[in-house]
Amino acid sequence: MKKAILGKKIGMTQIFNEAGLAIPVTVIEAGPCVVSQIKTIDKDGYNAVQVGFVDVKEKLLNKPKIGHFTKSKLSLKRYLAELRLEDISTYNVGDEIKADTFAEGEVVDVQGISKGKGYQGSIKRHNFSRGPMSHGSMYHRRSGSMGATSTPGRVFKGKKLPGRMGGKTVTIQNLKIVKVDVARNLILIKGSMPGAKNSIIKIKSAIKA
Repeated sequence: MKKAILGKKIGMTQIFNEAGLAIPVTVIEAGPCVVSQIKTIDKDGYNAVQVGFVDVKEKLLNKPKIGHFTKSKLSLKRYLAELRLEDISTYNVGDEIKADTFAEGEVVDVQGISKGKGYQGSIKRHNFSRGPMSHGSMYHRRSGSMGATSTPGRVFKGKKLPGRMGGKTVTIQNLKIVKVDVARNLILIKGSMPGAKNSIIKIKSAIKA
């Protein structure tokens, strides 16, 4: 990817464009992210920029992380992430990546962890249809036939069944940036995106734009 930044999902709202149309947007507090380490092919086997996001008290970090930031003479950060950028030559340890990395009108991919919904049935988890709800049906919200008798005598892997739903890494592609507020480190992106409020979001240049 060409460029990327970490952010915190604030929530959703709407803004009005010049034609007076309401546009639903997600507000993200994007950065500032501090470059904490540069990884190169020669030393690490790949090119990447490691960034830290959100200031944190020392008592909330373990000793390896504290030592990592102390070695680089940086303030302590709560979150660390690697951005595998095409060109890392312009970055140095201590540099800041801010919201102005992106501009209004750009198309981006947004990655986050979806809301965890716990153990759910197949109707909610996989959008199955339910059975008749009449009194004598005896079949309402169950999963249905497994399709496996004596041959092959097992349930095939990948069968859609009840189980844990959500809490997975989800990427939504080709979302449009509606507004960038550099003074307040805010990026407004049209549409919804994965994750609960205050969850960490990764914004990166779209790969299919």
